[in-house]
Amino acid sequence: MKFDAAEEAEIDELYEWFKQNPKLPKEIDRILLKRFYRCMYGDLKATKKLIQINYSLRNKHPHIFLERDPTDADSKQTFDYADLVPLPGLTSEGYKVSCYRMVDMDPGKVNHNADTKAFFMVSDCRFNMYDGDVSIEGHLETFASGEVQIFDMNGYTLKHLSKMTFSTLRIYMAFLQEALPVHLKAIHIINCPSYLDKVVSILKPFISREVFKLIHFHTENLDSLYEHVPRSILPEEYGGDGGKLADLKAQLLTELSRKREYLMDPNHWKIDKEKENAERRRWPFKS
Repeated sequence: MKFDAAEEAEIDELYEWFKQNPKLPKEIDRILLKRFYRCMYGDLKATKKLIQINYSLRNKHPHIFLERDPTDADSKQTFDYADLVPLPGLTSEGYKVSCYRMVDMDPGKVNHNADTKAFFMVSDCRFNMYDGDVSIEGHLETFASGEVQIFDMNGYTLKHLSKMTFSTLRIYMAFLQEALPVHLKAIHIINCPSYLDKVVSILKPFISREVFKLIHFHTENLDSLYEHVPRSILPEEYGGDGGKLADLKAQLLTELSRKREYLMDPNHWKIDKEKENAERRRWPFKS
């Protein structure tokens, strides 16, 4: 799974391009850079385009992507009432699976902006790590070839739905569909409520036709989910062997706290105005 010498040389090239690009932040973690590269199958031009889209969207919506702290009161409230947990291991296709559910059903706990911000902090934390298992040599350089999401709607009511803001939903869906350094392969909705049609009617205008085709609604039981996601990955709460969600969540919160400085460091996320200004001074008539 390790990058060969030619690939490492291209990552070096990408890193130098990133450092010199006036429309990007000062720094990027090499692991994250490799994720962009793998996501675009080693196409340097496509990789650069995806990187620019990613950071452009982040800086267009700083209240979601830049002004954040995984340990502040809003984040704590989100993590208290909801599980936003990447599951261990990969599917046989090499996909990473994440599970999202409520553990406190009080609609008053929902803060759509804070919840969306927490979702992307979890993603950024995960993208800063390898997806492989620990070996004698350390972490294997394994990157998931796809992303699978499971949304458990147990306890979700119309009151929860009323807490959703369209502007935040638009940001969430745009980033999910256009900017992630991984390919979305499937979205599984389990424990679907009787008013599922209302939820779909609200979400559908924000979802591309291609992504909508990836959504699977499981209205009866979890048997149909097992056809897509192996029980070895699923947590015990869903009949799997992947451990308890509470334990997996505790590990995640520890990792988020450990990476707090990285997640909040503007050098890694905020477009560097000094680089932009230097570029303008160098090329004053360049558009």
